[in-house]
Amino acid sequence: MEENIGISFNNLLTEVLSKDLCNRCGGCVSFCSANGINALEMGEDGYPRYSDEEKCLEGGICYLICPQTKKLEDELKQKFDAKFPIGNWVDVFSARSTNEDVKKVATDGGVVTYLLSYLLDSKKIDGAIVSKRIGACGKGPIIATSKEELIGTAGSYFSEALHLDKLGTEYASCFPVIKVIQESAKKNIKKLALVGTPCQIKAIRKMQLMNIVPADMVIFTIGLFCLQCFTLEDLAKKEFAKIHNINMDDIVKVNIKDKLILTMKSGICVQVPLDIIEKIARPACIACDDFANDYADISVGGIGSDEGFTTVLIRNSLGREVYSDALYKKYIENKNCKCMNDKDESNYLIDIIKEFAIRKKARAEKRLNSLIK
Repeated sequence: MEENIGISFNNLLTEVLSKDLCNRCGGCVSFCSANGINALEMGEDGYPRYSDEEKCLEGGICYLICPQTKKLEDELKQKFDAKFPIGNWVDVFSARSTNEDVKKVATDGGVVTYLLSYLLDSKKIDGAIVSKRIGACGKGPIIATSKEELIGTAGSYFSEALHLDKLGTEYASCFPVIKVIQESAKKNIKKLALVGTPCQIKAIRKMQLMNIVPADMVIFTIGLFCLQCFTLEDLAKKEFAKIHNINMDDIVKVNIKDKLILTMKSGICVQVPLDIIEKIARPACIACDDFANDYADISVGGIGSDEGFTTVLIRNSLGREVYSDALYKKYIENKNCKCMNDKDESNYLIDIIKEFAIRKKARAEKRLNSLIK
């Protein structure tokens, strides 16, 4: 590992935050708080900032683990055998939960909710870091430790949740670099699954490469396909809702396939082309080149699958083991209730994932080139 003494959060301020590239994943704050340094905090605007600059050790860890820096990229790609354009993968399915209550509230097929239910029931994890809707315009992270809590969080809203800073301040355990954090031990939480966007998963993987707590707690990752994040507040602030005659309080479900799909209380679906949505996406998302969540154990999303089903990309042996066990124990079912061995359909799913991935990489390259002066 190269020497990083003298590198600090100031480098992130210059290279990432000042260029509007910060993903607000909270990874830097998670490390800083979990290890008792406490030089950083999340500001009211959701971006990291100094809380006490004099406490900064200038060890460069926050810089290394940031998903928007190129540090550790080669190590990550080698460890996960990442290939252009969607990373490593071993299988693809179109699936759904077997639970009718989950299917009613899920964005697609409820696969994420019931994979996590399987992991909890089988005692493979103590909890799952997921997002729960808060009001009409946002969501926040919780640790779900029961099937009931998971069902209460089912559905995606495509706004960001600052998972990783909570992981550091509230759920850290074991042996930090500076001091022992024992808060989660009181809650008996030691093994976590994480559902996250590409930037969140990437920050965790960088931390795991360096054996940094609290990333050691995360033993399974489910990555969401992601073109961009935005909040429903963005729809309102940029007059999107007014132009399209949408009452924000009437939105009950948000989904992204080849369009943004807003389902209203009336049952009417408003479909908006993605090129319009890009205008309200966070600038950092436009600079991100990871659509397929390359470093997750399993990646999921709605693209390619029929209504009511989730596209599931199995990436490694751990992902295959968890998925196969959940399938065998009937937590989930594949399309037509059997293993999908139709090569035409499998190829179609892979092709559409690659199409979106290439599109996002090209967009990111264009955005980053525009920043070069």
